[in-house]
Amino acid sequence: MPVSKRGADAEALCPHRLVLEHVTSRWGVLVLIELLERSYRFSELRRAVGGSGGRTVSEKMLTQTLQTLERDGLVHRDAKPVIPPRVDYSLTALGREAAEQVRALAAWTHDRMDRVEAARRAYDGARGAGRTNDEARDVRSRAS
Repeated sequence: MPVSKRGADAEALCPHRLVLEHVTSRWGVLVLIELLERSYRFSELRRAVGGSGGRTVSEKMLTQTLQTLERDGLVHRDAKPVIPPRVDYSLTALGREAAEQVRALAAWTHDRMDRVEAARRAYDGARGAGRTNDEARDVRSRAS
């Protein structure tokens, strides 16, 4: 179910890279981590995924993410024939494996955030100092 010919070519040439992109996409990561806890209805999952960091996922984007993960065999969609319609999403065994890996990476980033922030400050400080020296050199050359 590739969206474009380019997508079909990419899938044929490097299928594992495409799955990696799906699993590690902005919303794919959050969906997988949330579904590790329990199954969700669509609207519950949308609230749970959008609740972190002040960002909200659109219905369209969540639908696309769930369809992609379902196609990859990571998410199970259970549509119950009732009125009003009820659809529950849960992880497959393969999805649980992927979600546990993603959760471990998320925990690692959380645990190392102080070191990442220190590295960012050092980088930004060095880049800022470099710009200041360049600007000073430009001013001196214009003055001469």
